[in-house]
Amino acid sequence: MKLYPIPTGNFKLDGGAMFGVVPKSIWNKIVPADENNMCTWAMRCLLIEKDDRLILIDNGIGDKQSEKFFSYYYLHGDDTLEKSLAKYGFTPEYITDMFLTHLHFDHCGGGIKWNKDRTGFEPVFPNATYWSNRRHWKWATEPNPREKASFLKENILPMQELGLLKFVEDENFDLFDIIYVDGHTDQQMLPKINYQGKTIVFMADLLPSIGHIPLPYVMAYDTRPLITMDEKARFLKEAADNGYYLFFEHDAVNELCTVKHTEKGVRLDKTYAFNEVFN
Repeated sequence: MKLYPIPTGNFKLDGGAMFGVVPKSIWNKIVPADENNMCTWAMRCLLIEKDDRLILIDNGIGDKQSEKFFSYYYLHGDDTLEKSLAKYGFTPEYITDMFLTHLHFDHCGGGIKWNKDRTGFEPVFPNATYWSNRRHWKWATEPNPREKASFLKENILPMQELGLLKFVEDENFDLFDIIYVDGHTDQQMLPKINYQGKTIVFMADLLPSIGHIPLPYVMAYDTRPLITMDEKARFLKEAADNGYYLFFEHDAVNELCTVKHTEKGVRLDKTYAFNEVFN
């Protein structure tokens, strides 16, 4: 097995929304904001090469929405999904499994694209199975008013319409273990991967960055913030007890970290570039 970080570009989100009740005087020291109160975040995916499978976890924001839509998010940086795959000798056609932690636009928008004449949609990964789970699919396709703007039908429905979609609980999914969490959105899936004698957990939106490790540091985007806090507490204890490496999708600076127990609770231990730990 081999693992590869796949950066797909950066975007900006409101710092207050990303840190919830934590005041700017505190979070701005962790992730500095620009003059518009916007902070830079990564969209970093993870590629798993395993036997004859090539599994991509999440796929970024894509490029099919309107100029007005993208103007809200200030896309920037030189990384793209295609460039990052090409770095390791792959193209989207090589992907066999497209695993989606959840269906918010910044996690799944890169999986569907316009066809050549822009009359409909086609898969970015034409040879891949697209994986979700039944509860989250229902949640995303029958969205609540709070999340409706994050679940874009053009990102989601074509997976099923094109016959690409499968649900992990229906197929005895065994490519890696899955941790289910419900605070951010219903039935978000966090891959838990054993690799080179270590355990990596893809954090998705349970922990967007190292700045979100303290329990009260919860995004205003979360639908059930108290559940997020409980899920974080349980997970961070397990991670500190077992020496897990946490892989960050949205931290623009840090790819990996470990955590440790302290008198104030579980806190950051060390940060790492991926290639410092794994080869």
